[in-house]
Amino acid sequence: MENDRTTTAPSRLRAGFVGAGFMAEVHSRAARAAGAEIAGIASSSPSSAARAKDRLGAEQAYASVQDLIQDDGIDVIHVCTPNATHVAFAEAALKAGKHVVCEKPLATNVQDATHLVELAATARTVATVPFVYRFHPMVREAQARIASGQTGRISTIQGSYLQDWLLSRNDDNWRVDAGLGGPSRAFADIGSHLCDLLEFVSGDRIIRVGALSRTLFSGRAKHKDVQTEDLVAAVFATENGTVGSLLVSQVAPGRKNRLMIEISGSESTVQFDQESPETLWLGKRAGSQLLVRDPGALSPEAARLSVLPAGHPQGYQDAFNAFVADTYAAIDGELRAGLPTFRDGLRSAVLTESIVESSKCGEWVDVPGVNQLEGVQ
Repeated sequence: MENDRTTTAPSRLRAGFVGAGFMAEVHSRAARAAGAEIAGIASSSPSSAARAKDRLGAEQAYASVQDLIQDDGIDVIHVCTPNATHVAFAEAALKAGKHVVCEKPLATNVQDATHLVELAATARTVATVPFVYRFHPMVREAQARIASGQTGRISTIQGSYLQDWLLSRNDDNWRVDAGLGGPSRAFADIGSHLCDLLEFVSGDRIIRVGALSRTLFSGRAKHKDVQTEDLVAAVFATENGTVGSLLVSQVAPGRKNRLMIEISGSESTVQFDQESPETLWLGKRAGSQLLVRDPGALSPEAARLSVLPAGHPQGYQDAFNAFVADTYAAIDGELRAGLPTFRDGLRSAVLTESIVESSKCGEWVDVPGVNQLEGVQ
């Protein structure tokens, strides 16, 4: 029986992109793979947009973001700009009746994220956040095994997201600046992905956190007063009584993009490592197994996302392509499982603020639920 591995939305949407950096390139490749027209781009200046137009293969460079958003010929806006600008651009796009894909963090504080969730509900448009690691087939396989009870009663959850791109004092980036990136860096940037994955795969919610954070360099090459953290460690408790720990670092030598989750139950342990995304480690007391991605042997959702035959590696861009394809399918009226929306972006903002608060006060902090913050049920 042939698996449903649809990766293109049935309608040809016209997509506009705000921002001209690395993420805009990733988004545009995914949009093109999903069958959209790369209709236009706007950036920090007309000249920047003009340069990006050719690089991204866009039809038109717009003089301003407002011009792009107000164009009636654009169906969906991808916001791929520095964190502090997300709220204004997403808000303008929603008020213009556009569907929106907004990079994470959705907002740099809970209040703004709540506002965007409510605005998206009022606009009745599709509004998503690219928590794309959900779209690795072996992540879906891990989720399916836990949901089916194969893993047993969950006892512990551990996870880490380790990078080394800010290892040296001379390493610098706009994200270091709290004015552009927000009050949290390492956690908001990559810890958000880790927590989204932990909650998505386990089907559980973090309700209490105790965190420590460190800033290794008070000054960097272009920023002399660094206020954002380089690393965070935390312990947590979940709704179901599970205990867990997490470590997030942008100063871990040799780790390029090591997102790892390990969930242990009474019957087995499942571990996923994003630097080896084609496999899932299944641990048992009497022997362990390395499950290799093979569409014919996976759960339905994992098989759907397996767009290449076994032995042909899939990776980050494939996961991003699947996320955008599922977003576009939702725009066309087909809601597929696991699509991360603005509510997931709000959840991430809530967790970030809780982690920051705990690391500052040195005490446990209760994590509020999303339903407590906004009126969307």
